[in-house]
Amino acid sequence: MNIDAINNGVVIDHISAGKAMQLYDLLNLGDLDFYFAIIKNVKSVKNGKKDIIKIDADVPVNFDVIGYVDPGVTINIIKDGELVEKKRISLPERLTNVLRCKNPRCITSTEQELPHVFRLTDRSKRVYRCIYCETKCEGQE
Repeated sequence: MNIDAINNGVVIDHISAGKAMQLYDLLNLGDLDFYFAIIKNVKSVKNGKKDIIKIDADVPVNFDVIGYVDPGVTINIIKDGELVEKKRISLPERLTNVLRCKNPRCITSTEQELPHVFRLTDRSKRVYRCIYCETKCEGQE
């Protein structure tokens, strides 16, 4: 299989096998009009298998979504066909409009225009809490 190199854009690498489609959905890649490739189950020396997403466009990518779905992912920024920046993504300290508060009494249930903001309270268990009502969200609920 041959996937061409990109000129300007982003390569999301070292995605845990099977999580590329979840990132595709959460990053709304299907709504945008540019070239991209999703490569699933690529051989990986470190993990056995991995997924890769290549985006051949200079578009903003929400690193918080990526870090929440799969901490440890590598982001490669490509300009004029050259790697200009490499980032290792970890769990974000704060998530905005990634999770939805499930508490029906939370102010975000009645005030629809308020952003849904969660802060990381336990990194090892991946626990986030709503900043308004302290409702807990663990892992990827």
